[in-house]
Amino acid sequence: MALNDAAVPPALPAFGLSRLWRRLRRVPPLVTLCMLWLAVMIVTALAANLIAPYSITAFDLKARLVPPLLFGGKLLAHPLGTDELGRDVLSRLIVSIRMSLLIAFFGTLISTALGTMLGFLAAHFRGKVEQLVLIAIDFQASMPFMIIALSVLAFFGNSLVLFVALMGFNAWERYARITRGLTLAANEQGYAAAVRQLGAGPARIYGLHILPNIASTLIVSMTLTFPEIILLESGLSFLGLGVQPPLTSLGNMVGYGREYITRAPWIMLAPASVIVLTTFSISLLGDWLRDRLDPTLR
Repeated sequence: MALNDAAVPPALPAFGLSRLWRRLRRVPPLVTLCMLWLAVMIVTALAANLIAPYSITAFDLKARLVPPLLFGGKLLAHPLGTDELGRDVLSRLIVSIRMSLLIAFFGTLISTALGTMLGFLAAHFRGKVEQLVLIAIDFQASMPFMIIALSVLAFFGNSLVLFVALMGFNAWERYARITRGLTLAANEQGYAAAVRQLGAGPARIYGLHILPNIASTLIVSMTLTFPEIILLESGLSFLGLGVQPPLTSLGNMVGYGREYITRAPWIMLAPASVIVLTTFSISLLGDWLRDRLDPTLR
């Protein structure tokens, strides 16, 4: 009996796997595919230096404009073909994915942190501080951000740090409006007033009590800002004002590939496809998260 009992596997892992499987079955198939694509993009960005077969600056003029396998190419060494300088498109695509995702990630964090902080300030101090924040929000919302970005980059020059910081100023007014409105509503509710009466300071009230309650809304908004920054970075890099050589990004690759769209369309199609699929996946995932996290939509 002891041997038979020892041979029986424990029931807890099976129960855990079955519960996980039931949760996964609730996720729509299209959302699952989007999650898988985003997971592939994250792994590619983290391991870009390990999986890139060539250096992004290594060129071979003898292998110039070699077509990829889908376009009739016969070189397995360059499955996505080469560009006008004989550089491997796959290697540049892998490194470009990392650069674009890093810019979008840090830009989204800066935008979220800046907007959330200003929203808290407007909700806490009210009066003149609130009016100044609202004026700044209205000014930011009334100005096309592309024009602001072009002006700043043309006047101050271009560097990666400045470019990422500039991306962080995109859509911060959205977070400021959301944070201010939700904070004012939370101040009228019992839990914020109770913590304040217990002697908690503003930092504790907003950081440990109000922020966790509005985090789901902010997270959904981040899934909207992330693809916006990817597209904005791609547009600026396409115009030559984004990431500068020898660095590369998805928009940078599209910008260089437009000159060879008739002779070598694969140079532009590869990064353009990644941009479309990534932004679509993040947007669809954001819509699904909104339905899951917003109790009013259940």
